[in-house]
Amino acid sequence: MIIHALRGSVSPRLPRKEAALQRHNGDNNAYRRSGEMSPAGAKDTQKEADRIEPVLKRLWGQKKWDPKSVRAALLQLGYEEERTGPKGERRGGNLTVRAMDPRYEADHYVTPEGARVGLRVRKEVCVTAFVQKTNYEVKTNGPFMETGCFEPPSGH
Repeated sequence: MIIHALRGSVSPRLPRKEAALQRHNGDNNAYRRSGEMSPAGAKDTQKEADRIEPVLKRLWGQKKWDPKSVRAALLQLGYEEERTGPKGERRGGNLTVRAMDPRYEADHYVTPEGARVGLRVRKEVCVTAFVQKTNYEVKTNGPFMETGCFEPPSGH
């Protein structure tokens, strides 16, 4: 039996349109990939994540996931709120706490209760976390291209 290769096809199992989408997925989602972390940066960032995790766990257990409560608890660890200038330039501090991003459900947007946390440990490393009604999470990563320590929302 002779099998002929399909010219111009990425995968013989995918229709052309789906193959094209798959081929460009990495390019289209580049903004959602975090930057690289050096081994030293990863180590320092994990230390900070290990300090933040029990605080968020305690707040979650107490059902306190609003940004004001989360910010107050993390400032007690000695972090300083991040400040920016009129053109978005960083002017000190390393902690940002904000409300959860809205997400689309059925036919409208809903903003869930909770708080997102971004801690810039160094220029190239962050602790990214959230606490909400259903759960909490703390992870380490490099900064995102356009959104710093916060993972950008999904696109189309």
